[in-house]
Amino acid sequence: MRILFYLITINLLVSVSVFSGEPLRYKGTSNFFGNGKHVVLVSGDEEYRSEEAVVQLGRILAKHHGFDCTILFAINPETGEIDPVCTTNIPYLQVLKTADVLVINLRFRNLPDEQMQHFDDYFRAGKPVLGMRTSTHAFRIPKERKFAQYSFDYHDSTGSWEQGFGRKILGETWIDHHGHHGHEATRGIIISEKSTHPIVCGCDDIFGVTDVYRVRLPLPGDSMPLVLGQVLAGMKPTDQPVVGTKNEPMMPIAWTKTYKIDNGQTGNVFTTTMGSSQDLESEGLRRLLVNAVYWLAGLETVIPKRANVGIVGKYETLPMGFGKHKKGMKPEHFVQIEF
Repeated sequence: MRILFYLITINLLVSVSVFSGEPLRYKGTSNFFGNGKHVVLVSGDEEYRSEEAVVQLGRILAKHHGFDCTILFAINPETGEIDPVCTTNIPYLQVLKTADVLVINLRFRNLPDEQMQHFDDYFRAGKPVLGMRTSTHAFRIPKERKFAQYSFDYHDSTGSWEQGFGRKILGETWIDHHGHHGHEATRGIIISEKSTHPIVCGCDDIFGVTDVYRVRLPLPGDSMPLVLGQVLAGMKPTDQPVVGTKNEPMMPIAWTKTYKIDNGQTGNVFTTTMGSSQDLESEGLRRLLVNAVYWLAGLETVIPKRANVGIVGKYETLPMGFGKHKKGMKPEHFVQIEF
């Protein structure tokens, strides 16, 4: 059975479809630079509503920029429902074979070997990665398993895979909260020396209710911080910075780097420790993510001066917190949207 909707706006035609046995897809609108580029967005975290965040980001990339977007979710195999508490199943990862950019928004996943193999193949090919929020600790895989080296707490006597996917590929693993979780929000401050970098173009109002994560300084390898996280003394954009050592120095919350695993190819990375669904209510953060997708897709020279990141459809986010995801949702529920 196929559900297919054609949603028409002025001069734009967007196809959104779900096939039985296939993931949610947003076909990019024509006459945009993203045409022909495939972005796969993978969600699965219990706390920050990544299942909402990646859908909205995928819609924006498809409608406003022409990228073909495939959205993957943590799925309860018994019910077929989106269930971020289910850490052992993200179906359809084989679509990574045709991906030009991977957007990953995961936390502590323990996926079976056949699913992890698709990630491993992608990373060995050195293909671009955009990591969001808890993806610094995307995987928690027992040490006896085939892909244990991806685990956030993996110990490697050679140092090659120490602390797993987060440290080796994204640039950091889980360390700690730096801001007071749930009490101190984040204002993004673009590093003045990086203000001309294409990824931060037009990003003058970055804000998120999630707190700043602690990272170890300096970040490893060729990591290049672009945005610092100013810890605020409250949960509103108008709140003042906290006084004291939390902002001396400020932690990086967005950076680029390259990665290479074992005998694989070298790939580009953009990492941000922001990325809850509520964070994406910030226009500046949405623009930062869209610009990063352009950059990772090899479209750096055509990044708009102020990319269109208008919300697509209804975007009524749920608050962060464990067990607070919307129950009974399936991928097809995200098809019926108003573009």
